[in-house]
Amino acid sequence: MSNTPDNLFYTKEHEWVEVLSDTTVRFGITDYAQGSLGDIVFVALPAVGDTITAGASCGEVESTKSVSEIYAPVTGVVTEVNEKVETSPELINKDSYKTGWLIAVEISGDISQFSLLSADDYLQLIQ
Repeated sequence: MSNTPDNLFYTKEHEWVEVLSDTTVRFGITDYAQGSLGDIVFVALPAVGDTITAGASCGEVESTKSVSEIYAPVTGVVTEVNEKVETSPELINKDSYKTGWLIAVEISGDISQFSLLSADDYLQLIQ
């Protein structure tokens, strides 16, 4: 069973979203996703200042098994990228929710406008 914290939101594409403030979120790929991918060896992320769009690809994660797109769970402007995962992508395998986070975004509008799942709904999806 994968680690799925209750305080986060999730997407059907296996990203998690942490609300940091009314206008800022941080996201990454779920524990389930990193477990399915296997050993992560490369991450490509957008630059600070880039605009990302909910549902659109905003980067990729490459493992020893495959390459997977990272889909933006929200629309907004990238305010921070986790440079540590760009140089040490294995951090995603070690802890995808803490040291393995990927991108922080200043969102356009309210978090409720995005199609995000609760932890319970996400667990139902992956079972």
